[in-house]
Amino acid sequence: MGEREITVNVNQVKGTFPKSGNLCVGAGRANEGLRADWQRQLKIAHHECGFKYIRFHGLLSDDMGVYFEDKNGNATYNWQYIDELFDYLLKINMKPFVEVGFMPGALASGSKTIFWWKGNVTPPKDYQKWNNLIKALLSHWTQRYGKAEVATWYFEVWNEPNLKDGFFTGTQQDYFKLYKETAGSIKSISDSYRVGGPATAGNAWVPEMIDFCVQQKAPIDFISTHDYGVKQGFLDVSGNAGTILSKDRNQIANDMRHVKEQIKKSARPDLELHYTEWSASYTPADPIHDSYHEAAYILNAVKWASPVVNSMSYWTFTDIFEEAGPRTTPFHGGFGLMNYQDIKKPAYYAFKYLNQLGDTELMAADSSAIICKDTKGNLQALIWNFSIDDKRDSVNNQVYYKRDLPTKALPEIKFIAQGLKAGNYRLQVFQTGYGINDPYSAYLKLGSPTQLTAEQVNMIKQQNVDKPILQNNVKLNAGGKIEKHLPMRQNDVLLITLDRIN
Repeated sequence: MGEREITVNVNQVKGTFPKSGNLCVGAGRANEGLRADWQRQLKIAHHECGFKYIRFHGLLSDDMGVYFEDKNGNATYNWQYIDELFDYLLKINMKPFVEVGFMPGALASGSKTIFWWKGNVTPPKDYQKWNNLIKALLSHWTQRYGKAEVATWYFEVWNEPNLKDGFFTGTQQDYFKLYKETAGSIKSISDSYRVGGPATAGNAWVPEMIDFCVQQKAPIDFISTHDYGVKQGFLDVSGNAGTILSKDRNQIANDMRHVKEQIKKSARPDLELHYTEWSASYTPADPIHDSYHEAAYILNAVKWASPVVNSMSYWTFTDIFEEAGPRTTPFHGGFGLMNYQDIKKPAYYAFKYLNQLGDTELMAADSSAIICKDTKGNLQALIWNFSIDDKRDSVNNQVYYKRDLPTKALPEIKFIAQGLKAGNYRLQVFQTGYGINDPYSAYLKLGSPTQLTAEQVNMIKQQNVDKPILQNNVKLNAGGKIEKHLPMRQNDVLLITLDRIN
């Protein structure tokens, strides 16, 4: 097999590069956002990965202290914790993608909860009181931050109501009632506020949601749903059931494109489409999240899905995540781009590299590459290999990805860039793959200790600091052309940057 040649001409433009792949990111629950370690990590991820919005569960859950009733059933509202969290988000120039839920205990129609932190998943016992709460909260935000700011947010009603054994005890019609009441309350404060749903698991209820809103004249500005790339189960907080990565390398992108077509064929083809959760796996105990394979998985999905969605919010930015309680080991298959000790996983670098791409995408025939330029004449080429081992279909992720999995060499990359302006450039190449920006493999080589010492944490961080594997200066003549030969392995990710030097 010969080398893999990737040729690009900086004058052959494809169009504006869609930034939906890193517009939004997920987090576990609102109360975790009050912690210093969570806030520290979010600031880092916002700065390096470019995330502009953040979504999380539990905004109205009892641990946020929002809603109380006296002995006569009169409501008391308390915005103390919400203000602290939202003030911080806006301070670091992030915006909330507000998930409206779960149910305050004093307002709940039942006692069913989910997760270690006991989010109540029942409908309200009194819709008038629920609507009053929503109106009061939206009025508070409008007063505190201004209508123009709040109009840039998104409001999503509930989370995965189609999982009756998980997130919502009601029927589909019960959810539609909850949606209509909530959306109407939000719009009563300002028609410019954007509201949507159904926030379903597995791309469900989209045509039904649109039909309901059209027939009932319920306001809707966007569709939201979720997708994950594994084949069995839904909610498995322990990971004991075992999950298996789908052999279909484009499952995520194909699902997203299918839902976009459902919207186009509906009575509301104008609706935005937001994937408010997605990842390779839906369990917070799946070692694929920690593995170097995840970086290439992310880029493959983003390349093929980002042109048809308005956002695809990776679940989640951090392992500070307590659905099953506080995590007890440093690498446990958590959803996060970073573990709870600020160690950046390979998945983190996929988003960091995406954020370094310019706004203009160039024509490139390679199916596993995105090549862009910026207004300063700099060039960025993101190239990867995404491989799924087809011999491991019967081996679940919790067995397969817990192993040390050395990669295999592939034919080298021959990268050619043409049409560059004359001048001096700095060429840098960054890499993520097995053993490079790959703290999980380093952790496995330490024997997978249940706890890392401070020295081990520092060692892992120092081994994985995203230094360029190649850096040199080049001088180009008019009509400049540069050619580089670079090694490539299975599930490697390469970022090539060519920056003009004044």
